[in-house]
Amino acid sequence: MCEDDHHGEHGSGSGSDHGIGRRALFVTGAAAALTLGSVSFPSEAADAARASETRTVRGTLPTGSPDFVYLPVEVPDGVREIKVAYTYERPPVPAGTAGNALDIGIFDQRGTELGGKGFRGWSGGARTEFFIRADDATPGYIPGQVKEGTWHIALGPYTVAPQGLPYEITITLTYGEPGTAVEPVYPPARAKGRGRAWYRGDCHLHSWYSDGRRTPAEIAALARAAGLDFINSSEHNTHSAHAHWAAEAGDDLLIMVGEEVTTRNGHVVALGTDPGTFVDWRYRARDNRFGKYAREIRRAGGLVVPAHPHATCIGCNWKFGFGEADAVEVWNGPYGPDDEVSLADWDGMLVASVRDRENRNGGNGGDGPGWIPAMGNSDAHRDPDPIGTPQTVVLADDLTHEAIQEGIRAGRSYVAESRKVSLAFSATGPKGEHAGIGGRLKVDREAPVTVRLEATGVPRCTVRFVTDQGVLHTSAVLSVSGSGTVEWRTTAQYAAYVRAEVRHEAAAGPLPGALAAFTNPIFLGRA
Repeated sequence: MCEDDHHGEHGSGSGSDHGIGRRALFVTGAAAALTLGSVSFPSEAADAARASETRTVRGTLPTGSPDFVYLPVEVPDGVREIKVAYTYERPPVPAGTAGNALDIGIFDQRGTELGGKGFRGWSGGARTEFFIRADDATPGYIPGQVKEGTWHIALGPYTVAPQGLPYEITITLTYGEPGTAVEPVYPPARAKGRGRAWYRGDCHLHSWYSDGRRTPAEIAALARAAGLDFINSSEHNTHSAHAHWAAEAGDDLLIMVGEEVTTRNGHVVALGTDPGTFVDWRYRARDNRFGKYAREIRRAGGLVVPAHPHATCIGCNWKFGFGEADAVEVWNGPYGPDDEVSLADWDGMLVASVRDRENRNGGNGGDGPGWIPAMGNSDAHRDPDPIGTPQTVVLADDLTHEAIQEGIRAGRSYVAESRKVSLAFSATGPKGEHAGIGGRLKVDREAPVTVRLEATGVPRCTVRFVTDQGVLHTSAVLSVSGSGTVEWRTTAQYAAYVRAEVRHEAAAGPLPGALAAFTNPIFLGRA
């Protein structure tokens, strides 16, 4: 399916050109990948203590390249460290045309099989070089011995300019005795907590272990300053950060670990997986593989949370459907138009769950509430991205990994723009029946129901009660004190569910103001 042009070597700094022929233009889809000619190192070099050998490879990827291009590297015995550096050209392109963007990672001698054990790291486009050895590795990569065998440098041509993508890769092997491997230490699965209470968290965060710029220590400090009780580490396509969070956990901060599985057809947060879990991302929606990896996330103790489903960045828009979702990230970072679309889309799914009784019996993995709860996270990467804007406030039995996840999965949560915002939302029936966020008020269809929202920290905001019939009640503007109570009477016949939105005053025009907070729904009726 392709043509390789292999040119001459030049001593210890040998260079080779790997060109992809025109037939590669027809290689598409995540399941399709191209393997280039291998790069070899003389095994006798291992006999020279502390010596190093370097090879340089050059080539050009055309428009229409497959999602992944693998460069095999034959690693001899006795290697202490492998180091890879790369560059690529970024020629100017016409307005509206994607320029060159080339991601990089590596798999070890165990191979590149989808979901296999060979993964050793991924930095996407965040770094131009990386190293791996037994005792250390570049952030984004997994330390461990550099064993003999065929390693594969993984190139991900994210976008390719019409002129093609010329690249240069330099591989350096350093020989000698390996360092002492460090056993990973992971954060504990519980913090002190307050028993059954509302806990605040941000489950979509990036550090320098992927494309963020903050250290785990800086993120933890900012999380505490934002009033958070829990966070979740979610680096792009790598679990390398998992072993670097233990020192930042404490009685006041529960730290869960996971991954942002960043495919070409959308991103999904694997929330709270077992430490050390890697979730593969090398597939598209048409490959019909997402279900398998969603189930792997759950088997590893995590939740499946599609992230920013209507984001406009290339590859960010969610195309896998929501049949495997445990929750959906409706609000991502500072509230914007794509969040408004995500909110409306989620509301449409709530309407469908009311209409489709069968969906209530396991449409989101079999152990959820039968509808898909919403959550919000900051997706903070670097200064000045605020951590905890927004934050998900969860009613949980304690501040533990398991209890927080159970609260999210059950929909016992609301989303707030900051620690200043607190909500209490309930529905009450004529005989004192009561239900809170994520619950069901079991009353007859004609029975009167009182819906009540108490809010603090929302000055000059309005409250909207949204049902399967649309917005059925909008309050007057709350006072500058930011506190207020809004009540509304309805019936289960009139509203199958009720959820609350708290919005800032709208600018002139018909559009609603930006969200300050919103709740998951309360369902009404006996069904």
